[in-house]
Amino acid sequence: METSEILSVFLKTDPFDMLDQQVLIDLCKKVEIKKYPVNKYIFKQGDTSLDGLFIIASGLVEITVTNEQGIESVVGLRRSYDFFSETVVLSQQRYPGSARIKEDVVCIIIPRKNLENLIYRYPDFSGFFNALLAERMRLLYEKILAEQTYEVYSGVESFLFRKRVSEVMTSPVLTCKVTDQISEASKILVENDISSIVALDSSSTPRGILTEKNLVKYLIAFRKFPIDDCRVEKLMNSNLVQLSPESFLGYALVTMTKRKTKQIVVMERGKLVGIVTMTDLIKTRSTGKLVLSHDIDSQNTLSGLSSISREIDDILNTLIIERAEVCEILDVMSELHERLSRRIIQLCEEKMKLKGWGTPPVNYCWINMGSAARKEQTLRTDQDNAIIYADPDKTNTESVDLYFKTLAEFIVQGLSECGFARCTGNVMATNPKWRKSLSQWMSAVADWTKSYDPEDTRSLTILLDYRPVWGNRSLAEKLRDKIFSAFKDSINVSHGLTKDDFKYTIPINFMGTIITEKRGPHKNQINLKTAGIVHIVNSARILAVNSGISEPSTFRRLDQLTQAGLIPEEDAEFFRTSFETLMMFKIRENMKKVKQGKQADNYIDPSEFRRSEIRLLKDALSGVSQLQKLVNKKFNVMWLKYFGQ
Repeated sequence: METSEILSVFLKTDPFDMLDQQVLIDLCKKVEIKKYPVNKYIFKQGDTSLDGLFIIASGLVEITVTNEQGIESVVGLRRSYDFFSETVVLSQQRYPGSARIKEDVVCIIIPRKNLENLIYRYPDFSGFFNALLAERMRLLYEKILAEQTYEVYSGVESFLFRKRVSEVMTSPVLTCKVTDQISEASKILVENDISSIVALDSSSTPRGILTEKNLVKYLIAFRKFPIDDCRVEKLMNSNLVQLSPESFLGYALVTMTKRKTKQIVVMERGKLVGIVTMTDLIKTRSTGKLVLSHDIDSQNTLSGLSSISREIDDILNTLIIERAEVCEILDVMSELHERLSRRIIQLCEEKMKLKGWGTPPVNYCWINMGSAARKEQTLRTDQDNAIIYADPDKTNTESVDLYFKTLAEFIVQGLSECGFARCTGNVMATNPKWRKSLSQWMSAVADWTKSYDPEDTRSLTILLDYRPVWGNRSLAEKLRDKIFSAFKDSINVSHGLTKDDFKYTIPINFMGTIITEKRGPHKNQINLKTAGIVHIVNSARILAVNSGISEPSTFRRLDQLTQAGLIPEEDAEFFRTSFETLMMFKIRENMKKVKQGKQADNYIDPSEFRRSEIRLLKDALSGVSQLQKLVNKKFNVMWLKYFGQ
């Protein structure tokens, strides 16, 4: 076929018809042309990938599937200007079906490498393949995760991942029936000096756990049910957490922390064989160190919290060794960091009383910003925090601010002692810019949303990710409402944030090669945070704030944007997997460096990656590029419409 004939086919084939004609002319020189006669198989079910996308220039192809009995069925037809094998060329798996020639066929075959280059270079084109790319990324991601030997990066004590649940669980388990009277079940607790009991249904399947806490809460404190006529099923916790006896003790701890429970039932082949409680884990402290929520909440000094904070890294190591998913790692570490922060704030409030400052003069709310607010913090990073306090009487303005200035100094110092370094950019509540009354905050937001000053844009960007950690949350909610209102009233703010992010391009060139730094201490490396992660964070933030979504977590923002129909589901899965992949590489490489005594700086050297990891990294960066351009297109169009009125 001549170039003009190949070009003609491309121009009639979706999505190739959306590419610039010169791009297609260049592609014509890289394809292979093959002819196939009737009844010939291009490939058969189970064959390894031929590493090419097949476009039919002329003829008819049957896509067939053969069942276990050897019976072949036609499941689809491909005609002129259709393509096939796209799933396999991207995933490099074996063919799930066969391609048999029904009428003589002429095929244009695009090599995988050239197809990938088009995907990386042209987001609109690659959008057609997003579902397939997401599937490929997930397969590669899970394979790499399964193959990775994390122990070499871990400083965790060996018992956490060598000791099994079966070694510490209580067995046999004391039980009751869900239909038993509370009075009878309570007697079992008292007679055996235990704090919880497993409730079974009529087939002896665990359905819940009855705890002393629930007895006190529902029968004494709130008197929700009459004691004489109350059954176990009314008071039990029915959201059971289960593990097998072969699970590692470290994973039991992680599960308790994540699910905020103090009991786990141990099941084997559908039968109850044991129970593990927080008390069981506490008893193992003589064998090694465990970070427990109980430890954080019970500390009465900053020095005690400082000691515990250093143990939190053991949990991170355990999560990595257990090959936990990125979302699990982020959830657990964020929960521990927030609990630590809350306890620091409580102790600092007590310190204020001892120093003669008394209790807070007005309501206030301590908020975290940045990765801590987004629940994307693993290793403890620099502080990003602020204080919102209720408007004081005009006569007390200075004294109220002085109180919170002093409190902020105590808290920031406490956080620093517990491993949260002071922010080099001074984004902390000790800075008056980040410590204001509610009305002052609202005025600042109004000014920042109308400003063209890059510094104001940066300040707004920082503030858009915040999560209330301690105090009166209604203050944080009122400020959030003001932010949403300001975005509706000022069209330029979203455009400014988008423009600010779009100044930084994704590090993949037109040949599909990853672009690394050319000089300096990080020569031949890329920064995963600035090259990819931050762009997904920024894009999700802009879309979320404009849609009135208050959730600061990037993962949850993407979920809620999808539920609201603002991002197509297949695209959202691609973006989510891209983000998860980049975070996985970031966590893995940073932990390597920490183990080696180096600084965790988010840099990686692609030359040290395996081929499958490079492919996964390219796909993830392609997802970043697509999301960034989607946001840029959306708000640039809005901008043009605004000025075209």
